[in-house]
Amino acid sequence: MRAALAHQPEPEVVDEVESASEAIGALLVQEGHLTQAQLEQVLIAQKRRRGRFGELAVKLKFVSQQAIDAALARQFSYHAGLAHQRERLPEVLVSAREPGTPFAEAMRALRGQLAQRWFTGSPHERAMALASVDPGDGKSFVCANLAVAFSQLGERTLLIDANLRDPRQHHFFRLRERMGLSGVLAGRAGLSQVRRIQDLPGLSVLPAGAAPPNPQELLAGNAFRRLLTELSQHFGVILIDTPAAQTASDVHGVAVRAGAALLLARKHHTRVPELARLSGDFATAGVNVLGSTMNEY
Repeated sequence: MRAALAHQPEPEVVDEVESASEAIGALLVQEGHLTQAQLEQVLIAQKRRRGRFGELAVKLKFVSQQAIDAALARQFSYHAGLAHQRERLPEVLVSAREPGTPFAEAMRALRGQLAQRWFTGSPHERAMALASVDPGDGKSFVCANLAVAFSQLGERTLLIDANLRDPRQHHFFRLRERMGLSGVLAGRAGLSQVRRIQDLPGLSVLPAGAAPPNPQELLAGNAFRRLLTELSQHFGVILIDTPAAQTASDVHGVAVRAGAALLLARKHHTRVPELARLSGDFATAGVNVLGSTMNEY
């Protein structure tokens, strides 16, 4: 193995590091985690050892790692949650538990594309259905993690489980079943069914609720359209999980009322002609098809 010489940072880079360290230090002082004297000690130690501010502050036993995580999240406006909060979340929520993984990065990239194409701030462009051809494509998994990614951006995000036949989101987020979406659409419940996710600021979930005998009629009716209109006044991003198109036609009514749809395909599983047929059906019905994405996980 060959050893490489460490590159000495340029003066302006050092200045940027010091400025960032002072900024996070100021946050910690402001919140009572550090004294001014401790802040100065950490900055002196950092100049001597060239270490990271947070690592040195923890090593000197001035602050906890949780306090550092929280300060970093506030400094960069990144709502990823603290380390101990992420550990409490289900493993399926990869975007929250493991924000540094390739999958989480893919969710952020998809979020960026959707923000440019649809979620631009208009009140008429706040809801989107996620649709797939077959069950087992990973649609519910992707929908949950995409919702987490939007909430990490600081968007008030709502995830609606409109798969009234085989719902998944209440399992993913460990929510107790109540009336849910089916109860709201049937007129037996109100917006109190929307549940805030404690460890994910900005994210709320409306679970499916009890399985109704007439899911297609509920989702295709005016009650769902009115519900989305009302919810769009409270949330900037509304993502809707749907049943697979091959198992139920419910997805068409959901997509029409949302106004937009993103198609999900699974690698080595989804057949291209069927995905194209679904896209064509949506377009004919006036749905804005935002594109398609491939699930490799």
